[in-house]
Amino acid sequence: AAFGGLDYFPPASGYYFVGRIAAYPDPEQFEIPTTAGQTRPCAKVGWLSFDLGGGRQTLQVYRLLDRSGSATPGDLFVPFLDATAGAETYPAGRYIDLVGRPGGPVVLDFNRAYNPSCAYGDASRFACPVTPPSNRLEIAVAAGERGWRREVGL
Repeated sequence: AAFGGLDYFPPASGYYFVGRIAAYPDPEQFEIPTTAGQTRPCAKVGWLSFDLGGGRQTLQVYRLLDRSGSATPGDLFVPFLDATAGAETYPAGRYIDLVGRPGGPVVLDFNRAYNPSCAYGDASRFACPVTPPSNRLEIAVAAGERGWRREVGL
């Protein structure tokens, strides 16, 4: 009853990008660390580059291998951490699920960035992938979900 809803930055068209994933010919499979101190099987499938914050930015695209489904854009996600982390957004970073068709362009929309489940509960209960160092941006991304509070007892 006390839940007042989630907090978002105002939507902005400057945080919406359409492009193609630069795919790796042989995606690297590895164990991605999680906030629960475990690992999950993952593949680094490619990267996206875009202009933001006065420069060219690049983020790696990942697919969790322990989820059912094929490598469609809906199965691909981009974990990222930016200069808002810890002040305006969740300290461990946020996620974006890619939208598009297989083999076609994808949409990277920071307005749809969201906090992982572990931001709202017991970290040992949720095995959220930790943002890899390659996806840590030095710029602020003032888009998507922002506020979070660690509630007493969670």
